[in-house]
Amino acid sequence: MGIIQVNNIKIYAFHGCLDEEAKIGSDYRVDVEIKANLQKSSKTDELIDTVDYVHLNFIVKEEMAIRSKLLEHVAERIIYRIFNELKLVKKATVSVAKINPPIGGNVAEVAIILTKKRKK
Repeated sequence: MGIIQVNNIKIYAFHGCLDEEAKIGSDYRVDVEIKANLQKSSKTDELIDTVDYVHLNFIVKEEMAIRSKLLEHVAERIIYRIFNELKLVKKATVSVAKINPPIGGNVAEVAIILTKKRKK
C-alpha cells in the first residue's frame, strides 16, 4: 500500500449558506490523500499502473466549481468521484478549507476533513 497526496490546491469558489458567499465567493484550499497499491507502478514506471494526481486535481477543480452550502457536501462529492473514476484507490481523505471565513472574528480558516474507504 502507498500514499499519494495532492496538497494545497488553491481555488476560488462560491460555497456557503449566506447569499453574499454565493455572490462574492471566497478562497479555498483543498488537500487530497489517497491510499492505493503502488507496488506495480513502482516497478513498471508506467502512469497507467498508478493513480494519476493530475486526475485527482481535475476532480477537485470540477467539484469545487459546483456551488454547495456546506463544505462537507463538496468533500463527499470529491470522494465519490475519486472512487468512481480511479479504481486503484482503496481509501481517500479530503480536506476542504475556507480561507478567512465570514464568521465575525479573526479566523484564518475553517476546514472539514472526510475520510472514506472503498466498499468491497
